[in-house]
Amino acid sequence: MDEQVMLTTRFEQNRPRLRAIAYRMLGSASEADDAVQETWLRLNRTETSADTSTKAEIENVEGWLTTVVSRVCLNILRARESRREDLQEEHSPEVRGGVDPEEEAMLADSVGLAMLVVLDALNPAERIAFVLHDMFAVPFDDIAPMIDRTPTAVRQLASRARRRVQGTTTVPMADLVRQRRVVDAFLAASRGGDFEALLALLDPDVVLHADPAVGPTPAPIVLQGIRRVAKGALLASERVRSTRPALIDGSVGLVMAPRGRLQLVLTFTITEGRITGIDVIAEPERLRELELAVLED
Repeated sequence: MDEQVMLTTRFEQNRPRLRAIAYRMLGSASEADDAVQETWLRLNRTETSADTSTKAEIENVEGWLTTVVSRVCLNILRARESRREDLQEEHSPEVRGGVDPEEEAMLADSVGLAMLVVLDALNPAERIAFVLHDMFAVPFDDIAPMIDRTPTAVRQLASRARRRVQGTTTVPMADLVRQRRVVDAFLAASRGGDFEALLALLDPDVVLHADPAVGPTPAPIVLQGIRRVAKGALLASERVRSTRPALIDGSVGLVMAPRGRLQLVLTFTITEGRITGIDVIAEPERLRELELAVLED
């Protein structure tokens, strides 16, 4: 078989894995496709190069492709860090082109919306180390040269990222289970438009606070009383379709993250199995202060 044809075949065999890696690193289907395309262009340039030493490096095609796509993603993440203040606008659905919104939603669900939100909070080196090692079983020795660190340093990066993903809580496990049961029921009732189920979950004196970034007016929103809060939850039924449970500052709450991009968070005060308070947070400064982690199913 012609060498160019062989490399093309090997690349296509690896394309799904490369896209999966890039998507978890970048959280954007369009950027993941760009990273995979850049990897292909570099492979193609290498094949047409007269430098035999460079060609020898790609005898392990899968390893070479993983290294290149990881370095491309690292460059994108570092550039993203340098213009962090523009990130919200840059990744809005209106700006992303070329990707079917339904496909991107399916991709986000396949990884987990909460996982994408937490990954987005990691620094570039932590994200590369965690994704490659914990999600794709790439050895630390292989990751080290990709990010110019020692294997020991990469191990520490992955460990630090793992702690961020898993989160910390001082709440006993039994309490977390009870919180999760109530929050899951609230989410199901809101999605299903089940007013009676919401009433059963809410304390008669429940109070909902929403910061100014949540509503259409520049003032905070306060809803008090079981029926007003339940009606408010039903009005947000479309929003909750892109909402998933997560660990928020050590307790069970909800994150709304269309296509994996965090927009708002709901935290709950639960007393004796009833929801007594809901805090809806959407202001970017407040969102950045929250410690978010993934809840195990």
